[in-house]
Amino acid sequence: MSALPDETLRKILVQIQQTAVQSQRSLNLTKQQCAAKERERRIVQLTITEISSVGRDTNLYKGVGKMFIMVPQKTMEQELRAQEKELTDEINSLNKKSKYLEKQFNDAQARLKDI
Repeated sequence: MSALPDETLRKILVQIQQTAVQSQRSLNLTKQQCAAKERERRIVQLTITEISSVGRDTNLYKGVGKMFIMVPQKTMEQELRAQEKELTDEINSLNKKSKYLEKQFNDAQARLKDI
C-alpha cells in the first residue's frame, strides 16, 4: 500500500493537520479584520455624505485628543476620502489574503483526504 514507515506518515499527517488548523485560524482572523474595516469604511462614507449635505458656511470640527479644531469643509472631505481610499485598499488586501488562506486550507484538507 504505502512505502513510507508509520512514523513518517504520522509526522506528515501531524504537519498537514497543523497547517490546516493554522490556515483556518488565520482565515477567521482575516475575515474578522475585513468585517471591521468594512464597518469603518461605511462610517466614513456616511460621514462624507452628511458633510456634503450641510451648507458650505457650516462650521466643522475635528477631534484632536481632548479638544476640537475647526476645519474647513473641503479639507475635512479630502481627509475622509483619503481615509476611505486607504480602507478600501486594506479591505482588498485582506480579501486577497483571505483567498490565499482559504486555498491553503482547502489544499491541506485535500491532502488529509488523500492520506
